[in-house]
Amino acid sequence: MTVNNQQLKDFIVDSGLVTRTELEGAEKRAIEKKQYLGDILVSDGKLSEDDLRRTEAYILGIPFVGLKGQKIDFEVLSLIPEPIARKHNIVAFKKTPTSLEVAMLDTDDLAAIEFVKKKVGLRILPRLTDKESMKGVLLQYQKSLKAEFGDIIEKEATALKMVTEGEETQSEEDLKKLAEDLPVVKIVDTLLNHAIIQGASDIHIEPMDTQVVIRYRIDGLLHDAMVLPKTAAPGIVARIKVLANLKLDEKRLPQDGRFKIESAGEKVAFRVSTLPVYYGEKTVMRLLRESVSGFTLEGLGFHGIGLERIYAATKQRVGMILTTGPTGSGKSTTLYTILDILNEPDVNISTIEDPIEYQMARVNQTQVKSEIGLTFASGLRSLVRQDPDIIMVGEIRDNETASLAVNAALTGHLVLSTLHTNSAAATMPRLLDMDIEPFLIVSTVNVIIGQRLVRRLCGVKEKYFLDAAGIEALKKSVDLDRVMKVLKEENIVAPEATWAEVPFYRPQKSDECEDGYKGRVGIHEILKMSPAIRDMIIKGATPVEIEVQAKKEGMTTMLEDGIMKATQGITTIEDVLRVVSE
Repeated sequence: MTVNNQQLKDFIVDSGLVTRTELEGAEKRAIEKKQYLGDILVSDGKLSEDDLRRTEAYILGIPFVGLKGQKIDFEVLSLIPEPIARKHNIVAFKKTPTSLEVAMLDTDDLAAIEFVKKKVGLRILPRLTDKESMKGVLLQYQKSLKAEFGDIIEKEATALKMVTEGEETQSEEDLKKLAEDLPVVKIVDTLLNHAIIQGASDIHIEPMDTQVVIRYRIDGLLHDAMVLPKTAAPGIVARIKVLANLKLDEKRLPQDGRFKIESAGEKVAFRVSTLPVYYGEKTVMRLLRESVSGFTLEGLGFHGIGLERIYAATKQRVGMILTTGPTGSGKSTTLYTILDILNEPDVNISTIEDPIEYQMARVNQTQVKSEIGLTFASGLRSLVRQDPDIIMVGEIRDNETASLAVNAALTGHLVLSTLHTNSAAATMPRLLDMDIEPFLIVSTVNVIIGQRLVRRLCGVKEKYFLDAAGIEALKKSVDLDRVMKVLKEENIVAPEATWAEVPFYRPQKSDECEDGYKGRVGIHEILKMSPAIRDMIIKGATPVEIEVQAKKEGMTTMLEDGIMKATQGITTIEDVLRVVSE
């Protein structure tokens, strides 16, 4: 059963969910593009995906269930195996002696319904649900499996201890044999899969005096995942080295490698780094999800005048778009999202990266290999001879790369790149340090995006209001008058609102979110190269002076953007101050 465009239009007209003018415009585009009207309304931001799903459920007469925050009995949940649940977005939530109620994102998935019916031998009652509900229920599989995860590790670590105890596993042959040992394989596979499902960005394997500590970085913060006996270390490191194609018997020098696995229908690349430390070798793995589809600038946290400035910069076919911030602040994700917008059939996009973090269709991506002389600079020289319209340089690290990137921007290319600086305004002295002339900077740079990542609050959170003392304390860190002005301009608060009436939020623990946070979102500042700022750079103005001028021209700083997101219940004041002060 599907909803056609006419049914959807009739319902929306009656319900008043979307204005008639907006609906007619969307309907016209749906006919031109031969697309479903609902998809057009969602992409335009007129309806949320969940609102559309609820509307479709009502039209089709299918019950809609919201399972957000609900704890489902594991006996019922496990009636549908986790891989099937994830692949088909179908979960069991209520069972009677004769029937099983299942929540789905697509009730037309008859193959999934038939599979579940054969497996459980009950009548299946499909219900529509929303994405957040589905995400929360799928997470419960892993939470229920935590005890089992611990048991597997403990059992296999004990088996591994028996294998390795009293043995000297120094030769390459011994290490290779150890890496293929079943307990080692099971431990490493479990750790990798668990990290993927937990949404970790990094895995740290740290040898200590008597044990090995395994930690996951989740939403920017490290959490202990497991403590294993010291004897497990050689086998785990050897197994990871085999996967990443590194030298097994080289323990005195750092090594870098990469491997890829598929888990829960998701391809994930692991960037491996080993480093000799006092008690052995520390191993860190960065998880890189190899799909950028689904990201939008709005979804990354961009809004208002800053969003308009980025879209305006993407319409230009010469110059530079730079993203800045420390390691792990989401710079690459922002660039890939902009590339996704620019990725049209009529342009040639080439990149030089280290590493290639996401694979993109129709984009020519080159991996830096400095050991054979393929650096950012040499790769960029070759790229400009490949007739590109748009070039992405993974990072501007040195004078030569900076000079080549600026020259490429001057000779008819749009160049995207990243820099390590603390703010958008601090990019100017960084480029000057790389011997780029001020007149070249002002001639090429279109916009500079400064960014950080803050933790996103879960659906369950505690609302509160600042008292007079709290408002005064916050004023010492941020210009609240400027923030209030933008809040009113973007219709986030009422025109007559005061700070005493603006709500803020605290994290609240729940079954879905152990510490009240889940995922991260960007806070940004977008500096546009205006005539006034060009004059200031030529005259040698300081970053502080440039930032003052940019604020006069409408730039919202990262701190101000963070406070705005805190008022919307996206994050907390404490997390914004923690990240911006780092």
